[in-house]
Amino acid sequence: MEPMGKLRPSALSGKDLPWRILWDKEKCALCGCCTAVCPVRAISLGVHRRREIRLALGLVEKPANVYGVFHGIDQTTDPAHACMGCGMCSLVCPNSAIFPVKSEEIDKLRFHINSGGEPRRRGGRRNDPSSVLDRIKFIRISMLTDPALDAGRHEFELRTLLGRILPPEEAVGAASSQGWIPPVREIYPLIIGGMSFGALSPNMWEGLQMGVAYLNEGMGMPVRISTGEGGCPPRLLRSRFLKYVILQIASGYFGWDEIIHALPEMKEDPCAIEIKYGQGAKPGDGGLLMWHKVNKLIAAIRGVPPRVSLPSPPTHQTKYSIEESVAKMIQSMYMAWGYRVPVYPKISATTTTLAVLNNLARNSYAAAIAIDGEDGGTGAAYNVSMNHMGHPIASNARDAYLNLVKIGRQNELPIFAGGGVGKNGNLAANAAALIMLGASGVQVSKYFMQAAAGCVGSEGDRCNICNIGLCPKGITSQDPRLYRRLDPEDVARRVVDVYLSFDSELKKILAPLGRSTSLPIGMSDAIGIDDFHAAQRLQIKHVV
Repeated sequence: MEPMGKLRPSALSGKDLPWRILWDKEKCALCGCCTAVCPVRAISLGVHRRREIRLALGLVEKPANVYGVFHGIDQTTDPAHACMGCGMCSLVCPNSAIFPVKSEEIDKLRFHINSGGEPRRRGGRRNDPSSVLDRIKFIRISMLTDPALDAGRHEFELRTLLGRILPPEEAVGAASSQGWIPPVREIYPLIIGGMSFGALSPNMWEGLQMGVAYLNEGMGMPVRISTGEGGCPPRLLRSRFLKYVILQIASGYFGWDEIIHALPEMKEDPCAIEIKYGQGAKPGDGGLLMWHKVNKLIAAIRGVPPRVSLPSPPTHQTKYSIEESVAKMIQSMYMAWGYRVPVYPKISATTTTLAVLNNLARNSYAAAIAIDGEDGGTGAAYNVSMNHMGHPIASNARDAYLNLVKIGRQNELPIFAGGGVGKNGNLAANAAALIMLGASGVQVSKYFMQAAAGCVGSEGDRCNICNIGLCPKGITSQDPRLYRRLDPEDVARRVVDVYLSFDSELKKILAPLGRSTSLPIGMSDAIGIDDFHAAQRLQIKHVV
């Protein structure tokens, strides 16, 4: 708050902030719960002075001004502690006396967000709610020629392959010439994408791992989860649960020393190795773990000093081009695990995707390709990267599949698509649309933060402080006072719920198509869209 009677050019009022706190004095019990739970210290208990008018009694006493004191809630107007609209104060208030309201005026913080020549960073929500995936309809309903299935009673084989699937003649040639055949894994088509141990809190990360383990061992669903960049706890590397994990290595090589040292003691091989070259949600920024979240544990795992920001460095000198990457990085990762583990790259969706894909298709070492679209993401990124850079995943995945069709390798090199899948809550429908556009599976991350842990952020820029470690739900915080709010067992249960509901919905979509024994990868005659130009671009039917 500005001192009374003193104004500066940068002074703001509560009306100028993106979110205002509405407080009801009559309902408030002054318990202090709201101020204690606020992650950005936007509110505090304050003392207020109020004039009280007392009427004179008869002609003896003169009317007088009397000032009383009462206690209430103050909202700071300091931009560094501006309310983010997370609504935690409303959740803990016993009397519903307080809640945030989004300001109807334009953002007045332009004077402040570029101070010092540093553009604003935020925690990863896009302001554009539109999605081509949400407009795709499933239009091929089997009736007489191909009888439809009953989704509730029929058995479905919802599995996909991660690994290079060589034709029989090439497989025989590979076995004779190089002494091994590329390894292949049968997995569930919904993969939990890369969210690093550091980006997520320990409780959130542990909850995800527990949920994946139960799905595999209790439900018989071969679900896999990517570690994200930055390594993982040493106990996971030496546990039997490693077989459910995709280890990710990125340009920073953070945490890779710990993985290499654990190799002789690994009880199980990882499911796969993912080499990350780019993130589709923030091209130009790359990975960045801000210093707020680099505590002693994260620093020890990543081999860096604590409390320093960790941007992913530029492309390493061993990776000048995708050709050198295939020859050096992918082959060296194969060698590290005795050619038993699939290795594949993850790239940002871009117009150069096809060039990368063609290089990978010519080399039998590449196990797959993961393409990350422009939507999604919760890391530290500038607004310009989040909102104005990147390529939509639908058209990019479609182009990649059609390119494989042209060269006759559509059944060999799997495509895994991610970026904005389930952004508006339609997880199964979005995943099915991408599969029918040509993807072998989808990678989903942010949806699990929202559905499995109750994230309060929104695409309209509500909350979205994932990047600075002050997550009010404890999902992306490394502060024990915050992440203790999150129960790992609750997260695990919700992960299982998400997968079971996804499984049911995907069966509801595939049943009318008459598909039960395999995923309809590239089955584009089963989908349509109401936008003529989008239909032409994706080469699917135009339906109105």
